[in-house]
Amino acid sequence: MQYKDTSDLEISLLLEAIYRKYGYDFREYSQAHIRRRILNRMALSGFEDIAQMQSMVLNNVPFASELLQDLSITVTEMFRDPAFYRSLREKVIPILKTYPFIKIWHAGCATGEEAYSMAILLQEEGLYDRTTIYATDFNQLALNRAKEGIFSNKLIKEYTSNYQLSGGKESFSSYYTSHYDNVIMNQSLKKNIVWANHNLVTDSIFAEVHLILCRNVLIYFDQNLQNKVQTLFYNSLINGGILSLGSKESIRFTDYFEHYSELDLKQRIFKKKY
Repeated sequence: MQYKDTSDLEISLLLEAIYRKYGYDFREYSQAHIRRRILNRMALSGFEDIAQMQSMVLNNVPFASELLQDLSITVTEMFRDPAFYRSLREKVIPILKTYPFIKIWHAGCATGEEAYSMAILLQEEGLYDRTTIYATDFNQLALNRAKEGIFSNKLIKEYTSNYQLSGGKESFSSYYTSHYDNVIMNQSLKKNIVWANHNLVTDSIFAEVHLILCRNVLIYFDQNLQNKVQTLFYNSLINGGILSLGSKESIRFTDYFEHYSELDLKQRIFKKKY
């Protein structure tokens, strides 16, 4: 491989070191994303170069954990992109209603907002009691926050607006209780969510499921890694299962384009062909 400059080589060696020492594989993530996060951490920590930071990563576990948090993707919100959830209600829920039990995989669930959003939607559509939601991420700190279901009060106005625009049928405030500066999601929403550590890059099939949601994660992967993850998703879905991606993502340039039909192209919702 040819490197444009020394820092590209140093980043490559750093990622290799992280993989060999800790088992987290960022080697096929988008180079722009990785470079931006690493250089930001280098500046914050006062390192003169990436090689110096690599030595710290290999010999200081707390610092390595800090860098892993930088490299992971935890941008999310409740009912993110309301039009997507409206499409779920109109085009996906009728399909899910045909199954006696339902398994849903939120891959890369971050701090859990979208898993709770799905639980609310399923509850309103009368499907939650026969559904298991598998919410997975490799970031254990994010998963711990997700399990708690505690979010800042400052976000609730935006979340409430998203919920209403998504076609919500109740008062959003009925799904949480306020506690000082935070809100706590109702226990009834947590009962059928299984939180689990799973790495899309290095781990295998998680479960056979009816619906996969992996939104705004694949944009951080290079083309080879996207194909690898799409293989994982394809093999995890039942025939006729639904794949939901983020608004900036597509299966068009992957090996699996011909294996899906489009349920809602604008919202990136695809159905696995029989």
